[in-house]
Amino acid sequence: MSQALPYPSAPAQSESRSVLAIPAFRKLWKSMAFSSFGDWLGLLATTALAQELAGGNYKKANFAIAGVFIVRLLPAVLLGPIAGVIADRFDRRRLMIVCDILRFGFYLSIPIVHNYIWLYTATVIVEAITLFWSPAKEASVPNLVPKEKLESANQMTLLASYGSAPVAALMFAILAGVAATLTSISNPRYASTADLALYIDAISFLYTAWVVFQLQTIPKGAASKSAVNDNIGKSLIDGFKFVSQSKVISGLILGMLGAFFAAGAVIGLARTFVGDLNAGDAAYGVLFGSVFTGLALGIWLGPKIFGQFSRRRIFGISLTISSAFLIVLSLVSNLVLAILMTIFLGAFAGLSWVTGFTMLGMEVEDEVRGRIFAFVQSLIRVSLVLVLAIAPVIAASIGRHQFTINNVHLRYSGAAFTMFGAGIIGLVVGIFSYKRMKDRPNISFFSDIMAAFRGELGGITGQAHKGIFIAFEGGEGSGKSTQAQLLKEYLVSVGETVVVTREPGGTVLGKQLRKILLDPKTGAISPRAEALLYAADRANHVFSLIEPALTRGDIVITDRYLDSSIAYQGAGRILLPSEVARISRWATESLTPTLTFIMDLPAEIGLSRLDSVDRLEQEPLAFHERVRREFLNLANVDPERYFVVDATQSVAAISQQIQERVSTIPLLKINREKAQK
Repeated sequence: MSQALPYPSAPAQSESRSVLAIPAFRKLWKSMAFSSFGDWLGLLATTALAQELAGGNYKKANFAIAGVFIVRLLPAVLLGPIAGVIADRFDRRRLMIVCDILRFGFYLSIPIVHNYIWLYTATVIVEAITLFWSPAKEASVPNLVPKEKLESANQMTLLASYGSAPVAALMFAILAGVAATLTSISNPRYASTADLALYIDAISFLYTAWVVFQLQTIPKGAASKSAVNDNIGKSLIDGFKFVSQSKVISGLILGMLGAFFAAGAVIGLARTFVGDLNAGDAAYGVLFGSVFTGLALGIWLGPKIFGQFSRRRIFGISLTISSAFLIVLSLVSNLVLAILMTIFLGAFAGLSWVTGFTMLGMEVEDEVRGRIFAFVQSLIRVSLVLVLAIAPVIAASIGRHQFTINNVHLRYSGAAFTMFGAGIIGLVVGIFSYKRMKDRPNISFFSDIMAAFRGELGGITGQAHKGIFIAFEGGEGSGKSTQAQLLKEYLVSVGETVVVTREPGGTVLGKQLRKILLDPKTGAISPRAEALLYAADRANHVFSLIEPALTRGDIVITDRYLDSSIAYQGAGRILLPSEVARISRWATESLTPTLTFIMDLPAEIGLSRLDSVDRLEQEPLAFHERVRREFLNLANVDPERYFVVDATQSVAAISQQIQERVSTIPLLKINREKAQK
């Protein structure tokens, strides 16, 4: 519980195998996995022991469990930075060995002493010791793997830390059966489920100490500065200043806290809730494991299943659904249904969590990303302390109640009432986050669901890249090429590297296809064949020019992109725009512009500006009016990505509007500030 909360996504399978092929890291990873397994088992054991020592008193049991969570989390909140600085002065390998031996001794003593005072005292000491062990461990990993594999190593470390929770829960359930057998043939004073779990927990730390003792490759030296300088108070203050300035980021972080709030309420109340269902330690282990099983499923499968949806939308919706399952969970009185609801709750909370951290990485500028992650991590720690500590206290204060409706007797406890309240709060937070981030406000989420079934949402999230991608779209004679060149000159003047291109014709292949597509001598082309030729040009354009430039961090400005195919071959040729869009998304691997300018001009005016006409320009006026309406429809669907410009204005006025809109792009804003300095 004292471990830092993760945010990277799971590593690719090949990457994980590669990093585990390093013998020294593989040994350390196995020891960490077993140690984390023991730590989760210890959490289950200490909460179960707290209830056991309550002797059947409902209020006393809830207060005791709240105390366990407080003493496990509070040292990390209050003493983390201090302990890290002290740990920085010791030899890492020796420090890790000593810490593991001490944790072995203290966990072994808890079932032997068997009282509240020592349960809390030993837990506080163990968590304080862990604050010294963690920086040493984090600083040792970079010395065991090559630099290019460090990210995969860190992700595997997180997998060991949190992936072992469901395994620990399953083991706790098994130990409940073993304890039942042992107590029938021996002294139950030392053979309860909690006692057996604590013995195994203690052994896990002894095993970790032995593994680290064998790892001579861990060098002497200080822990990493990033680990020891994690001042929670400073992170909270700096992060709050930045977050308060952004509606999207504030809604995102509030929603992430809501996800942990829902999951934390279940974890904090699981033991008493299971007791209210007349179940024992085995059921507690299963319910506890169900939360983390659901989280793992949501993190692993969620992005694959809901990959077509807008991240901003799916974030708020998944949080809302998770809270709804928490409300349902509080109302059920059947253990099997409770476990099922918990898995679904965890799955949608996990989807919300992984989506939130992914969005933080994409929405927050690189200059402040580390600060914001530190802020979120610190905020989550504090929030977890509050939820895990306060939820059992509230449940204890409410107590047990019975209701009779039409001769039907319903019994609900404080745990159920508290989870119901937490679900309501989470529901409100989810809806607030959904509206706060206001993604595509003119389109209902139900419409998105129907479009996803038709395969029409693939381009919403697009790909992440370092550069900025800007597209100019519009009808004939609207001034796209002129404004693209003026924007390039402006951006170059503020120190940006800019690539200007066009479709078709931005590549060698594109120039040849342009002759075929636009030369009047080509004659009539099947609308479907025309759409496919444009898609072929676009696929090669992205592969050979646009994507490499964006990877370098350049700004790419293109005169026409996939929206032109949707408008011209879709609406103009009277094909289904959704089918044309699907072809282009497949061709471009869903690469979507950061910003698209729609140069809006009545078709009649635009055509009158032309000196000569190509194969498309010579189409009748009705064709070009359909094209114009489709461009405006696209802008109406996603107003955050599109910017409609009245192209009847002067060239200078249009250029000024475009520059002002482009200057609001976060990454560009940072680069301009650098240029001014």
